[in-house]
Amino acid sequence: MNILILGYGKMGKIISQMAEERGHRIVAKINIENVADLDHLNTDEIDVAIEFSQPSSAVGNITWCMQHHVPVVVGTTGWMDEKEAMTELCTQKNGALFYASNFSIGVNIFFKVNAFLAKLMNEQTAYQADLEEIHHTEKKDAPSGTAITLAEGLINNNKRYSKWELKEGEGQTEEGVLPITSKRIDPAPGTHIVSYTSDIDDITINHTAHNRKGFALGAVLVAEWLPGKKGVLSMNDFLDF
Repeated sequence: MNILILGYGKMGKIISQMAEERGHRIVAKINIENVADLDHLNTDEIDVAIEFSQPSSAVGNITWCMQHHVPVVVGTTGWMDEKEAMTELCTQKNGALFYASNFSIGVNIFFKVNAFLAKLMNEQTAYQADLEEIHHTEKKDAPSGTAITLAEGLINNNKRYSKWELKEGEGQTEEGVLPITSKRIDPAPGTHIVSYTSDIDDITINHTAHNRKGFALGAVLVAEWLPGKKGVLSMNDFLDF
């Protein structure tokens, strides 16, 4: 396949390497310094784009892909306030937009475990839920997209919580609000912890990434799968959960 890389930071570099190891060709590697090169690409030679840039660049990159009929795999988080507009654009252009807050197979299994546990805890009023995420200091958005996905999964499956809130300091969180604590510590590639705490005991589930390879491989596997598909798709579609 011919793959366009949008965002050539740490993740973009690992994705490029893995894609080439799997026999694919990288058409171009676009970042903030050479974004003008997009105007000179032959889009007929691009099978799919993989977008891991920054929140401020993601919407522009997605828009370019939709306008040029290039299927795009998006791993950038922090742009969800524009997701509805990008969904509408994808529909208008009959395009393919695949978004995931995390491409790790292990994390997506963790999402399912989190939702199942939230259901089990519905009637257990002695327990209070909270969520913590730890990432490297270069990560721009907080909480992480993965943490937001976990929070939404818990809220959608537990009637005691109606919204999440980024926790600041040590104060108490109001009833019905799921607190999220975000920490930035190098060189952590990503840890997510969901806890239910009571006076008697704690129940905790967590996922810890040892490196970025799981995220990168997942993105490349999705890129191999996406061409020929239409609409806005997710890891549930890819994994057939």
